[in-house]
Amino acid sequence: MAFKGEFHAPDIDKEFFPVDRWLTDFAGGAFTLDRLMLVRILMAVVLMGFFMIAMRNPRLIPSGVQNFSEICLDFVRVHISEEILGKDQGRRFLPVIATIFFATLAMNLPTVLPGLNVSPNARIGFPMMLALLGYITFVYAGAKKYGFFRYIKLSIVIPNVPPALHILLVPIEILSTFILRPVTLTIRLMANMLAGHLIIVLLFSATNFFFWQLNGWTLLSAGISVLSIAFTLFELLVIFLQAYIFALLVAVYIDSSLHADNH
Repeated sequence: MAFKGEFHAPDIDKEFFPVDRWLTDFAGGAFTLDRLMLVRILMAVVLMGFFMIAMRNPRLIPSGVQNFSEICLDFVRVHISEEILGKDQGRRFLPVIATIFFATLAMNLPTVLPGLNVSPNARIGFPMMLALLGYITFVYAGAKKYGFFRYIKLSIVIPNVPPALHILLVPIEILSTFILRPVTLTIRLMANMLAGHLIIVLLFSATNFFFWQLNGWTLLSAGISVLSIAFTLFELLVIFLQAYIFALLVAVYIDSSLHADNH
């Protein structure tokens, strides 16, 4: 059976770098908006609105939206912040860790939301800002406890090794601690969300292509459709896991800064 027409993969460039833009002439284009930026703004408003509504009239015995929001916050507090940092430091850094977790989760969700169908975290800007927030936090944690220069020394100088080895080890520690950490946080999140989006788009595009053959190939579209739905459900798990891993790693980096003297 010959195929009717040709299959053309969706144009990803236009999806992540849309041609349609707004406010291009305002302030020299510094506040230019495109579709992804509008999705980011929308999800930020939804996230802030959710917690404002949930906590607008907090009760000692929560119910409804307040109860759900407290369950979410308790998950971050117990299973990420306090699990890694302990109760005292966990509560101290909970606002930052919770912000990173919920911001990551909110920006991941649009990839499976009808009408949006794209994750703002699949473009590098927002993951980079989240990584920068984590980077500033763990450097601040170490500098606050030990003093900035002593913290840097404790982080990059491994004790009880032959002096000659410091020539090799110090650059490696600088690279791994102060350069690779934010870079890997950024790339891990962006690459996972981008890959998931590409697979979903290709699966649903293939479903559409085979369906409109209107011959024996149309039956194949049913199988691909089931696979598309299954992968979308799997992507929901990835959306949560990426937020969890990002926040967890930030907590681990903060803990390593607070215990830099045990390097």
